[in-house]
Amino acid sequence: MTAQFNHTIIASTDPQRMAEFYTDLLEAKPAPSWGPFCNISLDGGVLLQFATAPIDFPPQHYAFLLNEAHFDRAYQKICATEHEHWADPQRQHPGAINHEHGGRGVYLLDPSGHYLELITKEYIPR
Repeated sequence: MTAQFNHTIIASTDPQRMAEFYTDLLEAKPAPSWGPFCNISLDGGVLLQFATAPIDFPPQHYAFLLNEAHFDRAYQKICATEHEHWADPQRQHPGAINHEHGGRGVYLLDPSGHYLELITKEYIPR
């Protein structure tokens, strides 16, 4: 068996708000939290831990693969809340989605300023 991704800590300006944002958009499950971490669980046993960083942090990029129905629900939430979003990572095409790699995708910023990408097709099929 090859290694499997288990968890990551995402630097946050407001860990609770970040956990709520990701839980809602990704339809994730709350997970037990401890210490400085607000945790959520994704399918496949992946844990996202949100914590206040002790330093200023640069924005990171996080991409999530969604099925078509989930993408529709997430995009509807993005539009309903008037959350700024783009079809491209360079932010040249605001208020739109892309149709790259035979699927759909959208880019937005999370509450801590990280770049979030939602896609319906993997870049490299398994």
